Amino acid sequence: IFVPLFLIISLLIKITSRGPVFFIQERVGLNKRRFNLYKFRTMVPDAEKLIKQLEYLNEVDGPAFKIKNDPRVTAFGRFLRKTSLDELPQLINVIKGEMSIVGPRPNVPWEVDEYRPWHFERLEILPGITGLAQVSGRSGISFDTIVRYDIKYIVSQSLMLDLKIIWQTIRSVALRKGAG
Repeated sequence: IFVPLFLIISLLIKITSRGPVFFIQERVGLNKRRFNLYKFRTMVPDAEKLIKQLEYLNEVDGPAFKIKNDPRVTAFGRFLRKTSLDELPQLINVIKGEMSIVGPRPNVPWEVDEYRPWHFERLEILPGITGLAQVSGRSGISFDTIVRYDIKYIVSQSLMLDLKIIWQTIRSVALRKGAG
């Protein structure tokens, strides 16, 4: 059902910037297993190599790296992020059994290396495309707060909670709240 959308987005990425269509990054999931997470590429090629130069702009505390107006993001990439369409290829991760629709967002290995002991509880379930933390503040909350939301989700997991999170995610994306 998403194939036409995948094709259109892929074509637009190729037309608007050089480099690959997909961004593939190693992430840490359930029980510290590593896997390749798929996203549509929203940044210039080799953007990860620029992190050291941009560390002073990091707006997130703890083991994470985010810049609100990241200079590495392409023009079409901004649209993809704002609409969360860049996340669609993670459905491949869901089909492969590496991720779930709902769960804690997976971190990159270097971020997991900086976890405090209580942060590891978030690795006890499959990571998700969206989660309680994302609908409770998206990109505007601290890493420790994200982990608290993830733990709250883990202990109160249910189909109703998943459906509520999915609905809130759709609503947030539709209203373009907090993405990117």
